[in-house]
Amino acid sequence: MFYWIMKHIVVGPLVLSIFRPWVVGLEKIPADGPVILASNHLSFIDSIFLPLVVDRPVVFLAKSEYFTGRGLKGWATKLFFQGTGQLPIDRSGGKASEASLNTGLRVLSEGRILGIYPEGTRSPDSKLYRGRTGVARMVLESGAPVIPVAMIGTAEVMPIGSRLPKVRRVGIILGEPLDFSRFHGLEGDRFVLRSVTDELVYELQRLSGQEYVDVYASSVKERRASEAR
Repeated sequence: MFYWIMKHIVVGPLVLSIFRPWVVGLEKIPADGPVILASNHLSFIDSIFLPLVVDRPVVFLAKSEYFTGRGLKGWATKLFFQGTGQLPIDRSGGKASEASLNTGLRVLSEGRILGIYPEGTRSPDSKLYRGRTGVARMVLESGAPVIPVAMIGTAEVMPIGSRLPKVRRVGIILGEPLDFSRFHGLEGDRFVLRSVTDELVYELQRLSGQEYVDVYASSVKERRASEAR
């Protein structure tokens, strides 16, 4: 109920009237059943705009830090993420990554829409980076259709580090569903997982027009943080 109120009464009408997002390909999302929306990730607000334009509820896996903040700001952030249907995940790797995978698979087993970012984190510079193979495991283990999504212009609306968005129009392009049924039963093969991930990221690059960099975005962020010390 809170999700519906936020989307249709509180946040949705205001955000949509201010930013007037243009959307291509919404008809490619099935009316029911599990679906994976795999998107590029340019800004914090990607997780706001995409659910607002999709008729069905979209569940994103959000980093656990958004749910553990203290004080009034921490409480408000947690309430917002819970109210918009997002689930906390631990991104520290190892067993935490396995738990995140299982959370995503549970959402899909319930016949819901799961939104994920193959790059694993926001792009530090609006380029498209190498995908993490966890998305491929979800695709192959769930058997759910996967639809590539390109967010356009969200980095200009709210760049990393900014607190308030700039009023500019954004775009969302949904591509054709990708078929990976030929890899059924091979979700344990790391070469297959890499192939599926690369094919998906290639489609994101084609839709978004971003420059592709064949390294992980997290590695770039770590290197820049180290150089800034």
